[in-house]
Parts: sequence; structure tokens; C-alpha cells
Amino acid sequence: MTDALKQVTTYELLKMKERQERIVMLTCYDALFARLLDPSVEILLVGDSVNQVLGGQDTTLSATLDQMIYHTKTVRRGSSHALVICDLPFLTYQVSPTEAMRNAGRVMQETLCHGVKLEGGRSMAPTVKALVDIGIPVMGHLGLTPQSVNALGGYRVQGRDDVTAQRLKDDAKALEDAGAFAIVLELVPTPLSAEISKSLSIPTIGIGAGPSCDGQVLVLHDMLGLNDRFSAKFVKKYATLADDVRKAAEAFKAEVRSGRYPDADHSFAK
Repeated sequence: MTDALKQVTTYELLKMKERQERIVMLTCYDALFARLLDPSVEILLVGDSVNQVLGGQDTTLSATLDQMIYHTKTVRRGSSHALVICDLPFLTYQVSPTEAMRNAGRVMQETLCHGVKLEGGRSMAPTVKALVDIGIPVMGHLGLTPQSVNALGGYRVQGRDDVTAQRLKDDAKALEDAGAFAIVLELVPTPLSAEISKSLSIPTIGIGAGPSCDGQVLVLHDMLGLNDRFSAKFVKKYATLADDVRKAAEAFKAEVRSGRYPDADHSFAK
């Protein structure tokens, strides 16, 4: 694990790939979790998945720039080690490179995060280059791209046939050439993600893309078992905190109802 006292940089991620040291990334949406996670990860991603996880929406599409800036600010306050990356929400970067520069620049300036993430391949390469050219680090995202879920026909594995597999390989190369410092591969078959990862000099971060990526990411609330209404083949739950929350709430209710809480230890005599 990277030294907890040292700020992770995009350069360090490249060196980790060279050393074949796996990169750890989790989503994060607030300062408290950022503080708890910070020593254990290289990257904290403030994903537009906040729109689903905390906002109760069915997709990420209605996430706003102000929403992402707010959550990224709070994560940045809780982190001193991890690289903090902000998702650019739908239609904040697709219209033109100029608009992408304006919006991404606002994110960097107002949140003090370390970079942005955007979805798309060759069509987004000019935008990635424009951002990188003005000093904004960019993480790409290929495969299942949630902002395009309607065009993709739902949440399903991408690149299973030769045509789409080749397109993903070309997209990954285009993003690398444009200056992206890393690429998320989501819901991509293991052999394809392995081939893409081997072909690139920049790291790949997998989610549902098998073990051959240079790092892995999960949505925090899925990993912790807090979001117990969601399950997917690629999600491993490392805790069952939804059960703990329910048990704690029921214990609190029982003590309040019975008058056991607050007791003398939790009250002020004068």
C-alpha cells in the first residue's frame, strides 16, 4: 500500500502499473467516509452514482454539476492521501470541448480535487486532450457507460462480439493517446479487459471486468452491504451493514419506548 502520509499522484499510479501493484479505488460521497477510507485506497471517486445511492434515482442521468461539486468538496475535506476524482455529470462535457473545459475547470477550482472522470471513447478524445492541455487530469470510462444506459439497452456486459470488442480496444487507445491517466473498464469480459490492460501504458481500473485490470473499484455502499436492494455478479459484499443499521435502530427504539434511554450516564445532573 502507498505510504499513508504521501499524497497519491497520477505519476504514482503509472509507477504502480509498472510494478504490477494493484490500484485500489472506491466511490465516496462525504467527508466522514473519506476520512475512514483514505488510508486504504489510492483513489476516491466521487461518482455520479451518488444520484442513485444517496439520491434514490434510477440512473445517473439527472445528476447536476452543483451536486457533484458539493459532494466532491466534502470528500476532499476528509482526504489527505487518496487521489480524489470527480465524475463529470451528463451533458457537462459532451456538447463541446470548450464547455467541458469550463465545467471541469470549475470543478477543479471549487473542489480542489485532483482530476475528473468522463465517459466515452474516440468521440471524447478531443475533449480529453483539451482538458489535459490546460492541466486537468482525466480518467476515462469505457464498457458499460451509465450515462449512455438508454442507448446501450440497459446494464449489460459490453464487448462480447468481435465488432464491439475491437471498438473498445480502439477507444482505449484513443483515450491513452489523448492523455488520459487511467481508464475505468466496466462490465467487460475478462479476456478483453486483460488484452486492453496489457496493451496500454496507463492503468485500467475494473468494475465487473475481471482480475486482469491494473486496479479495482466498487461502489462503497455495495461493498459495505448497505445497499441491500442491489446485487450483481461482480459485487462482493465485505460487510452486511444494512443488518447492523436495522438492529441498532430497533435497539434504540426499544430503549426509548421503555425509558431506558437516556439513563443517568447519558444525561446531565446539572
